[in-house]
Amino acid sequence: MKNFIQQGENVTVTAAADVVSGQFLAVGALTGVAQGDAATGEEVVLVRRGVFALPKASAQAWTVGAKVYWDATNSVMTTTASGNTLVGVAFTVAANPSDLGDVLLDGAAR
Repeated sequence: MKNFIQQGENVTVTAAADVVSGQFLAVGALTGVAQGDAATGEEVVLVRRGVFALPKASAQAWTVGAKVYWDATNSVMTTTASGNTLVGVAFTVAANPSDLGDVLLDGAAR
């Protein structure tokens, strides 16, 4: 195909702020986990699909398959839909309280 560019599961974006490897990042509706460190203005590879242990709203209990949203205000994953961006589902149970939750990112832009 002449018009094919790339697979799209890992994409390179410009970091709007300093990021560290493993940090969740949203660039508009494009979301994923930084594959490496990058300073503001540098390119960083976003991994858009897969299962990642990510910071979560501590006071929430998650069940497997629950929809998970990115809360940009608090920089955590949450099961609260209102005002947040859907990014995937809970891959494992997460207790209340706990600081991390396993999230299956689906790679969809919303």
